Amino acid sequence: MIATLLAAGTAAVEQAAETPTDTLLFEGAILLGVATLFVMIFRRLGLGAVLGYLIAGALVGPHGLGLVGGGESKLAIAEIGIAFLLFLVGLELHPRRLWDLRKAIFGLGLAQVVVTGLVLTALILLTQGFSWQAALVLGLPLALSSTAQVLPSLKSSGRINSPFGEKAFSILLFQDLAIVPMITIVAALSRAPADPSTPPGAMLALYTVLAIIGLVLAGRFVVNPLLKVIGRYGERELFVVVGLLVVLASAALMHSLHLSTALGAFVAGVMLADSPYRHEIEADVEPFRLILLGLFFLAVGMVLDVGVVLADPLRVLGLAAGLVVTKVVVLTLLVRAFGKSWKTALGLALLLSQGGEFGFLLFTQAQQALLIAPEAASLFSAVVTLSMVSTPFLMLFARNLEFAPDRDGPMPEGPDAAPRGSALVIGYGRFGQTVAQMLHAVDCSVTLIDKKPSQIEQSGRYDTKVYYGDGLRLDLLRRAGADEARLIIYCIDDASVDAEALRPIVEAFPQAKVLIRVFDRRQLMAIDGAGAAGAVRELFESSIALGRLALAELDVDPREVEDVETALRQLDETRLAAQMDEGDLAAGRDHRFKPGGGREAASVLENLRQRRQAAKAAREEETMQVADPETA
Repeated sequence: MIATLLAAGTAAVEQAAETPTDTLLFEGAILLGVATLFVMIFRRLGLGAVLGYLIAGALVGPHGLGLVGGGESKLAIAEIGIAFLLFLVGLELHPRRLWDLRKAIFGLGLAQVVVTGLVLTALILLTQGFSWQAALVLGLPLALSSTAQVLPSLKSSGRINSPFGEKAFSILLFQDLAIVPMITIVAALSRAPADPSTPPGAMLALYTVLAIIGLVLAGRFVVNPLLKVIGRYGERELFVVVGLLVVLASAALMHSLHLSTALGAFVAGVMLADSPYRHEIEADVEPFRLILLGLFFLAVGMVLDVGVVLADPLRVLGLAAGLVVTKVVVLTLLVRAFGKSWKTALGLALLLSQGGEFGFLLFTQAQQALLIAPEAASLFSAVVTLSMVSTPFLMLFARNLEFAPDRDGPMPEGPDAAPRGSALVIGYGRFGQTVAQMLHAVDCSVTLIDKKPSQIEQSGRYDTKVYYGDGLRLDLLRRAGADEARLIIYCIDDASVDAEALRPIVEAFPQAKVLIRVFDRRQLMAIDGAGAAGAVRELFESSIALGRLALAELDVDPREVEDVETALRQLDETRLAAQMDEGDLAAGRDHRFKPGGGREAASVLENLRQRRQAAKAAREEETMQVADPETA
């Protein structure tokens, strides 16, 4: 039915599309409309957005219904999405996290890519009749897995920070890093006629080194100072502009030197990985990455020759099954060789058994380099697509293996050895600094966020890493790790924060307890109903502390001071409840101490005194009974 409706609109599109602008508008509307429909369907089926984009592109492309043309030109433009993706991968390469995961990344990750790639290369060479160059540029990309499918699944299930999730992330991270050398290998083996303007190989190597050094220096001495200036203005759109500028300028520099644009974007990301403005840049660039990467998969679907697949469907299914089985066997043995249990090894292998989205990019580049025919690129693109279809089902089995008890493994440690989790502290002024110190005291992992560049710079002088950003933005909180945090603590001095601002955050991160510092009872009433787990009134607590000092200077008995504070807190709680119920600050006015007493306040204080005196009398009687056993 869908195909019929789309075909029915073809004539109207051809008549209306009279100019390039018309063509662009109509083709854009068709692509986005069909992509939206199929992504929703595939998301609903649990098969992921990538497959939705690929099927949508294949359906409306020149090899499908022919509603949209120019797949190759769109693919060239859409490859900018790959640059954005590698830029964000570079931003994730924080030196501390790399060091913590160094063995898994550069040990297990390296072994997986190299061994799996060579095994697949050998199998393709022996069974498919390709040259060794063609087998290599097909086998190495097939060793990669789908980051777009695996990471969202790990995050949504809360497993990304588990030992199992960290191993999967480490392998995926190295696979992302391996893209750059694989692109280089394709370029080195290229049979395409040499571009007269392309420098010799030795000169290209020199250009690469100089370009990387130049990008690093530009990041340190140009981009970071520019971000500091923009931070003082507080204009979000300027961060968007700078983020796009960094990605496009670095890619353009590498392209002008006949080098990989993806490498330039990756280096640009790495040079900002330790910047305090990293999360803000990530949050602002992410929407462009999503759109352009979606367009990339649409374009891959458009250039996919469905006829090649339909001509020999059994071969395609056999190759897809062989890919999954080979990757499962090789990765299981590798993980086991690194000392993990059989269940963990098989679970990881099943999770990462599919082909990856970067395979489409590398197959296209191999085709342009005249290393493989267009039919081979379409064939193996279809193989990767079919392997992705199996992923949701294999993930379920992998998850069961992950949580199955391992009799051969060590006994689980007690709760004292369990990690404390992580917390986001929003606002690192005098209030947030004290809260963060208490969290650090119990070894809780803390991410600090503030939107005052002066505070960030001041904290940096004391070796404290504070990230720039507005902590009320959901996208920025996600980039900062709110999906895995146990606590989100607002220490900002902003009395305008209310339930409308706080409620979306509570709903978006249900696993995290949201705590907030409020200025006074007005703001406490304003956040009522937002779902915060707790709030502290700054003025109330500090005024009680000063009031205790005042009573002590009047030589009031310490026990009387305790009674006064307890009574004051009880009265305030009752009064606050009445104010929230009625929405009126004047409510509950009798529940307070005032000149001449106050009936309710005096009654509460008298009850406390009587209970204290009764408790004292009971203690004295107990003491007397112990001192005189005969009386007892």
